[in-house]
Amino acid sequence: MASNGNSSGLIVSFGEMLIDFVPTVSGVSLAEAPGFLKAPGGAPANVAIAVTRLGGKAAFVGKLGDDEFGHMLAGILKKNNVIADGINFDQGARTALAFVTLRSDGEREFMFYRNPSADMLLKPEELNLELIRSAKVFHYGSISLIVEPCRSAHLKAMQVARDAGALLSYDPNLRLPLWPSPEEAREQILSIWNQADLIKVSDVELEFLTGSDKIDDASAMSLWHPNLKLLLVTLGEKGCNYYTKNFRGHVDAYHVNAVDTTGAGDSFVGALLCKLVDDHSLIEDEGRLREVLKYANACGAITTTKKGAIPALPAHPEVLSIMNAK
Repeated sequence: MASNGNSSGLIVSFGEMLIDFVPTVSGVSLAEAPGFLKAPGGAPANVAIAVTRLGGKAAFVGKLGDDEFGHMLAGILKKNNVIADGINFDQGARTALAFVTLRSDGEREFMFYRNPSADMLLKPEELNLELIRSAKVFHYGSISLIVEPCRSAHLKAMQVARDAGALLSYDPNLRLPLWPSPEEAREQILSIWNQADLIKVSDVELEFLTGSDKIDDASAMSLWHPNLKLLLVTLGEKGCNYYTKNFRGHVDAYHVNAVDTTGAGDSFVGALLCKLVDDHSLIEDEGRLREVLKYANACGAITTTKKGAIPALPAHPEVLSIMNAK
């Protein structure tokens, strides 16, 4: 494993980027919040920045509003060395907003403003196919599957990346308030399931997708499909479970004082992709995979210690310091 996390292969992250408005005070409802701080976010964009913070190479493909917030978000990507050649701007729709309240336990509640937002309007013909074809890893979520034309753009981008030999990485990132119904969410999230090489779900997503309240190996393996190389179940402060064709196991978390869990899963995914982009074979080596997952767990833990996703994403030296302190 490279000592500084540097990778040369390109990770292309596809989907939404938006602004989270986070209450200035923790542990209150949205209605009670005295004020809000704007925090750039959106899971696929968070993953791209998580990669570049760790010394990797990432690009973001998606659509933003041709407005102050959209240009601000594009600027944040560029400032974080994320390749922005895959970004489109929509003149008729606004950049998406989400109001996110942090309860006293650090967990989140969401209220979204998308009616429709620019990210939902990305068309297949607007995709930067050259950029997508150059990806070693193509990463995406499920929010881009909710409505057309973005859904068709998502399916086309995934196909182009796969045909070009990219590893497909899927983090469903369930946001139930955005879907017409839980049934539709489950059906659409699973509609592209068997195309992914790597899937990461949270414990809550595992329960939702399987309809079981058990977080165990049998429940996780019910989500296995023949093309899958690695399935990860993140368990928050309990670490993560991993499953491959030949082995399975558990890696403990790093314990920190969690302030805001926003972006922790994205940080985990970014770290993992950064480590395997140049060497997909480490998925088959349990010893090396465990080391990478420890690193990813450390990244996720650090991200919970500050408010907002992108401001909290760690650089490589921070990750080493938490790993060495244990």
